[in-house]
Amino acid sequence: MTDRDSTPTAIARAWHDLVATARRSAAEGLVVGTSGNVSVRTGDLVLVTPSGVPYDRLGPEDTVAVDLEGRQVAGELKPTSELPLHLAVYRHTGASAVVHTHAVHATAVSTLVPELPVIHYMTAALGGPVRVAPYALYGTDELARNMLAALEGRTGCLLRNHGTVTVGGSLDQAYDRTAQLEWMCRLWLTASSVPGRTPSLLSAAELAEVGEKLRGYGQG
Repeated sequence: MTDRDSTPTAIARAWHDLVATARRSAAEGLVVGTSGNVSVRTGDLVLVTPSGVPYDRLGPEDTVAVDLEGRQVAGELKPTSELPLHLAVYRHTGASAVVHTHAVHATAVSTLVPELPVIHYMTAALGGPVRVAPYALYGTDELARNMLAALEGRTGCLLRNHGTVTVGGSLDQAYDRTAQLEWMCRLWLTASSVPGRTPSLLSAAELAEVGEKLRGYGQG
């Protein structure tokens, strides 16, 4: 599916994938209850999870879509309260998917440091050291602005006292980045909790070297 594809078939497929991603975030412990939210862009529409509805209750008839101005164009359910955050990503980046979670280790890190220490080389896969966006009330334009600043040059960030945001060219890519970010936060918290020891961190040069190598990673 391309970002220009807004046919009914494409929208139905995108909604199916969005619901599957939202359910996966709950099953893998990245959200609790109805917290967190997921979106995907198809054509000039943004499909988003609805506000306050358990993901296992969502079916094809519950599709929620808005345009890039935030006007609801499909569905009866109210869009997520974090709609400004999602729309900010699509208006200012080339991303096609956004995953927002309240993952416990990442949220804990967001309360401790201004950016996640470079504890692992997979930091390079997120574009560099992961920044923490200053706190702002959920669902506000202020939070969206803080997030965009933290995301500059990155594909993921932390929201202080709140959670995570990752973006990607697909739902799978955005979700994988969320899972990787949560794992790195857990790793740093674990290592830094050992009494009398300080975790070793990677240098900027070492991280840049990883970034170059990752360009050829995988099957192409």
